[in-house]
Amino acid sequence: MPVKKLYSFTNKRQIWRIIPTAFGKLIIEERDTEKREAFFNCIDIKSGKEIFSSFQLEEKFWIGIEKIFGDIIFFHRYRKPNMPGHLGIIALDISDQNILWKTDEFNLLFIYRNDLYCYKEKFDGRQYFKLNIKTGELLEDLGDNSGEINLLRDKSLNEDNFEGYYFPKRLSPELEDDEKVKVFLSWVKNQKLLSGKIEYIDLDNLIFFSFTEVLPSGGAMRNLFNTVDINTGKVIFEEELNRGISSYIPDSFFVKDDLLFLIKNKSELVTCSIEK
Repeated sequence: MPVKKLYSFTNKRQIWRIIPTAFGKLIIEERDTEKREAFFNCIDIKSGKEIFSSFQLEEKFWIGIEKIFGDIIFFHRYRKPNMPGHLGIIALDISDQNILWKTDEFNLLFIYRNDLYCYKEKFDGRQYFKLNIKTGELLEDLGDNSGEINLLRDKSLNEDNFEGYYFPKRLSPELEDDEKVKVFLSWVKNQKLLSGKIEYIDLDNLIFFSFTEVLPSGGAMRNLFNTVDINTGKVIFEEELNRGISSYIPDSFFVKDDLLFLIKNKSELVTCSIEK
């Protein structure tokens, strides 16, 4: 079968974010919004084997991942609770969960050619700096030259490797160029009692898609995920992601290389292999 389950992961907490790394690991961020706690987990991306689980920093909730580079996670805190402004840098070594360095003086902008570029807020604007990625040592004061920083940022974006990532898009028949995909998904939409939009990925004659279906009894809904061979119309993989929901749920899946990642019941990661 072209799509096969490899493993699942859950701590029965809401999965907030999943991030594949460049070195075969998967970072899973979970949040308990009632207790106001964030937890970070790391597993082997192919086997699901645990590398670390339920890791927490000193700040338990107002913390987030700014970037992952190599085997280092760069966290940020927030200037104020419930406010979007980021504060500081905390560099964590994935291999041993030790903090390599941290600072409240700078905020991370981007990483380019193994150097970390950051800034410090000043009354009259920003001042930019280059730091050693592993130690946080100041390498260069770049002043307030935002033009140079923007050029370096563009170069870093061009070098970021997003190859192999496929994220779902919402069905708009008038914008879909592939006639087979358009006809099939339009048929699905017309045949089933749906709420909201169909989210889908079209890849190598397979369509990965999710939709929210109104159940015949009581008006409750469920969120289904299907993989279909577009040439035959045959469903080759199906998973119920949510049941008993009262409103449309947006996409909860994506593809990276030969792996399919699904979020089930908001708290379980299901990872599948894809034969191409």
